[in-house]
Amino acid sequence: MNTTNLTQTPLNADGRFEVQLQKSGQILQVNKDQSILKALQDAGHDVPFSCAEGICGTCLTNVVAGTPDHWDSYLTPEEQAANDQMLICCSRSQTARLVLDL
Repeated sequence: MNTTNLTQTPLNADGRFEVQLQKSGQILQVNKDQSILKALQDAGHDVPFSCAEGICGTCLTNVVAGTPDHWDSYLTPEEQAANDQMLICCSRSQTARLVLDL
């Protein structure tokens, strides 16, 4: 049995990572040229967003596990350092898996 905790494992060199939706347990692959928002939309999930540039905060999502890679201009440096929320339209992951409160 594999007990590797992907929420603590560094991101793969190819830039891909997984997003796990806490409520359903569904796991989605996010490619290096794709946003988390786009991966969710491609999988049929309707999530709120507006600017898709990380400045409005509409897509702010709670992070349950893993470490976000913040690319937004919305959260303060202190909020980003807490790593308990992220803007899924532009930010990515520093770990092989993020678990989101979706």
